[in-house]
Amino acid sequence: MRRLLIVPLVVLLATVLAVPASAGPAFPEVIPLPDGFQPEGIEIGPGTTFYVGSIPTGAIYRGDLRTGEGDGWIAGGQGRQAIGLDLDPAGRWLWVAGGPTGDGYVYDTPSDGDPMCTYDFASSATFVNDVVVTTDAAYFTDSQKDVIYRAEIGPGGMPTCEWESITVGGDFELAPGFNLNGIEAAANGKWLVAVQTATGSLFRIDPEIGAATLIDLGGAVMTAGDGLLLHGKTLYVVQNQLNQIAVVELSPDLTSGAVVDTITSPHFDVPTTIADLGHWLYAVNARFGTTDPQPAAYDVVQVRKR
Repeated sequence: MRRLLIVPLVVLLATVLAVPASAGPAFPEVIPLPDGFQPEGIEIGPGTTFYVGSIPTGAIYRGDLRTGEGDGWIAGGQGRQAIGLDLDPAGRWLWVAGGPTGDGYVYDTPSDGDPMCTYDFASSATFVNDVVVTTDAAYFTDSQKDVIYRAEIGPGGMPTCEWESITVGGDFELAPGFNLNGIEAAANGKWLVAVQTATGSLFRIDPEIGAATLIDLGGAVMTAGDGLLLHGKTLYVVQNQLNQIAVVELSPDLTSGAVVDTITSPHFDVPTTIADLGHWLYAVNARFGTTDPQPAAYDVVQVRKR
């Protein structure tokens, strides 16, 4: 005979409230990706879904930060690459920078990855490196040119497949090596913030006219600057070859800032880009310089925000 145990409501509530919020299963600190995937960009959303792109094939891997499990969402193909990634504010469209192909792509996330637009930004001397999406446009950097590409977004967040090239001037000048790389948007696209890898400089860019203002970091240099993440006025700068993330507090007008912290992890192995979920950052290890990248292991690393 089964006896029904009746617990007083007060006791039950006290027990529930005594359990710490962190008592549930922790999200994995390291999430493996397919061997030989050679990742570069990462994006998160909606919820705990994450996306990572493959440099040599343009494939997109989709997984769950909670379980660490995932699978190939978009198959790679010849003549495609996937570098920086970003989602629109509603999490409907995944925008992808195509690196030396000179292209950009948009995929429909609720579907099986149906392509919405392919942008032929440039055909030579190009490296379409990263992308940031606002409510009315997506902005792509080109690490080999003094331009950003603006892809229009129409009503309801729908990509229009139309685009224009904006010359970047002002304080910005092309330098030998990689130029504009990671990019973020402030005030819903009123300003863009980008890092120039070759010089370690940060710039505030007016997307309407392309005027760039050097952000004064008081002598600090973002050496090996790669992916960016802007949260309020806190800018996280991935410094790939240094295996660290610089934390920069920017002024309200985004013309100056100070490095206030540095985030490291024993699991970092040339991280390139980051995305965030709650109090956590997720960095993808590109492992540049790996002798034989095809069979090598790759992963995503969780670190706490500062």
